[in-house]
Amino acid sequence: MSRLHDPFRRGQLAIAALFLSLGFQYATWAARIPAIKSDLGLTAAEVGVLLMAAGVGAAVSFPAVAWLMRRMGSRRLSLLSQLGLALLLLALAAAPNYPVALLVMCADGVLVGCLNVAMNAQGAALEARYERNTMARLHAVFSAGSLLAALLASGMTAATGSVAAHFGVAVALLVALGATARTGLLDDATTPDGIAPDGAAPGATDPAAAEAPADPEPARRRWTLPSRPTLWMCCAMVFGTVAEGAMNDWSALYLKDIAEASAELAPLGIAVVSGMMVVARLFADGWRSRFGDGRVVLLGSAVAATGLAAALVSGGVVPALAGFACMGLGIAAVTPCVYAAAARQGSDALTLVAAMGTTGLLAGPPLIGFIAGASSLAWGMGAVAASAGAVALCGTRIRWTAPAAPVARSEATPA
Repeated sequence: MSRLHDPFRRGQLAIAALFLSLGFQYATWAARIPAIKSDLGLTAAEVGVLLMAAGVGAAVSFPAVAWLMRRMGSRRLSLLSQLGLALLLLALAAAPNYPVALLVMCADGVLVGCLNVAMNAQGAALEARYERNTMARLHAVFSAGSLLAALLASGMTAATGSVAAHFGVAVALLVALGATARTGLLDDATTPDGIAPDGAAPGATDPAAAEAPADPEPARRRWTLPSRPTLWMCCAMVFGTVAEGAMNDWSALYLKDIAEASAELAPLGIAVVSGMMVVARLFADGWRSRFGDGRVVLLGSAVAATGLAAALVSGGVVPALAGFACMGLGIAAVTPCVYAAAARQGSDALTLVAAMGTTGLLAGPPLIGFIAGASSLAWGMGAVAASAGAVALCGTRIRWTAPAAPVARSEATPA
């Protein structure tokens, strides 16, 4: 079967378009923060609050996202939220004052939470349906989206100082990605959550459920307290995304101010972290199949924590870059594995874990900034290493599945 007509590859391409969209949209507005600060006449503190508004929106969106997942399903929710995020770029460019910008960023956090849950639900369903790992590669595409947005921002900034023109081009690309995703996303499963129970393929019908009377009010299904494994997943996700987000935002400043790197070498911190994360995520699905998600998370987070801690103790530019490489390599597979584990618990668990992940990703950089302001950036980066170590501790309390048995390509597509 050609790759073009392989239903797994077609679904993988469509879901990858969603991951690319989220990384691209996030990095697009983040790259123009200096211009937005200048246009609105904001102080550094006001910029910090503006960044926190997106994290607040993601954190408070959890009940709404859970309800929308049950009512709309992951396919419709992902397409609508992806389009909404594209339009919010235009709203941010046209924001006349600071309060309006805060509202736009809060709405951005809500839609990020929606798309994050829906696209990871699609990825987990694709893995379960075809019994082939792909979550890590999908998250690699997210990182590639951020890189693409950075390159576009650099080019547009050199060509024109207009934020509106830059965001207009970005919106056109996001609309094209949404059209690509629309043709290949999976239909939602027949379970109320849109995600099959652990061990069942999406779309499969449970004989016991078929004999049971239909729920007369499925939309009003009561919320239950999350299980203990789900809470441990939330903790692992928060610590993992805090480390991931903080490294992207503070590595260059650490090289410049603490390691005393030159202005030419300072940007290499972000490049090393991002590059190692992309490479690790491209190979992580193979590691998951061979060793299992649990071992990948435990070993990876341990490498990230010890590598960065050793670099901070040693000091200097070369040890710092080596520590950053360890962090990118080790932390890269954490979020894909935790998302896959949460999806097996149902959409409510996935929604909660995703909300915690988005909150950690957006709130982590300001938190490290607060620590650095109270002491020094070296202690702030030490908190990043501690966060990676906390992921390993949380990972010991999560129910991981055994490594999947290899599936022949002729058997990968269900009849």
